[in-house]
Amino acid sequence: MAAFDPWDPAFLTDPYPAYAELRAQGRVHWFEPTNQWLVPHHADVSALLRDRRLGRTYQHRFTHEEFGRTAPPPEHEPFHTLNDHGMLDLEPPDHTRIRRLVSKAFTPRTVERLKPYVRGLADELASGLVAAGGGDLLKDVAEPLPVAVIAEMLGIPESDRAPLRPWSADICGMYELNPSDDTAARAVRASVEFSDYLRDLIAARRKEPGEDLVSGLIEAHDEGDRLTEQEMISTCVLLLNAGHEATVNATVNGWYALFRNPSQLELLRSDHTLIPSAIEELMRYDTPLQLFERWVLDEIEIAGTTIPRGAEIAMLFGSANHDPTVFQDPSALDLTRTDNPHISFSAGIHYCIGAPLARIELAASMGALLERAPTLRLAAEPERKPNFVIRGLEGLAVEVG
Repeated sequence: MAAFDPWDPAFLTDPYPAYAELRAQGRVHWFEPTNQWLVPHHADVSALLRDRRLGRTYQHRFTHEEFGRTAPPPEHEPFHTLNDHGMLDLEPPDHTRIRRLVSKAFTPRTVERLKPYVRGLADELASGLVAAGGGDLLKDVAEPLPVAVIAEMLGIPESDRAPLRPWSADICGMYELNPSDDTAARAVRASVEFSDYLRDLIAARRKEPGEDLVSGLIEAHDEGDRLTEQEMISTCVLLLNAGHEATVNATVNGWYALFRNPSQLELLRSDHTLIPSAIEELMRYDTPLQLFERWVLDEIEIAGTTIPRGAEIAMLFGSANHDPTVFQDPSALDLTRTDNPHISFSAGIHYCIGAPLARIELAASMGALLERAPTLRLAAEPERKPNFVIRGLEGLAVEVG
């Protein structure tokens, strides 16, 4: 367990040897610093993601006191109101109802309609990087693309988009292990500002509906049931946060992995038909979401260890994606890997609703960079962000030409 230290810069640089130790030592481990049970094996993580004895919330069945937990501080209320009405943090029947209604607006047709916009923007961003002779792949390509796509989908005007990334980053800070008071204060402020903005946007779309997703969420109904205003706000924030945090980090993590594996990069450059399998392999190899939490609603047992109701389980996606019982030579980057049941998009009822859009964005940016910048190379070793749960880089300096 000494090797697992999510606040140690050395661990954050490369957590995979520590994961191997955890898998070798057993199937479940108590981690005192966060009061969580760590689960490192693919089979267990995959099964627990589908196990209805676990939940993203417990408040549909228990009060905080009944569950042996302390209610969050009152000053954090705006963050929890926003977070707790999103389907990622709900359980049936609320999750089922909201996901069904959101799916009526966020359809495959909606995603397909965005393809020309995504490809055009990816080409424009890649061309800009080439014209400048290089730059920061994160700030120049990886960040602008998914933020603009989600904003376009929601119908947020270009003039209003500047705060979106900072709001998202501040809110997502609360998903790290043991967030600080300062992190919580920033998340609360961003939750208030983002919610206020969306409330005004929803009011405007009620008066003048458009072809955007916000208008679709307002219109979505099923047997007379509709989304509440708070559910719509929480859904929009979830789509931005989950949609762009994952894509940004998958892009830079992926390209950094390619630069460190030049033979695989050359293979991809010589055969662009490998892009779909490359995306899946890069998501497996260094997944943006390293850990996903569940509450134990009813007592479970893992490998002879009883885990009581009220406990919290931390499923280690990064470890599961490197489990040698599932992936042959998991520490090797293999863009031709076909048997690739990675769990980077989760599984079960909380499987990422935006996964098809994320794949379109990743394919568009990768394709544009391969075509426009075939000599793209690393200009300087990047620094890792001091985050573990959402794993990414501070930047990725690249050169072209």
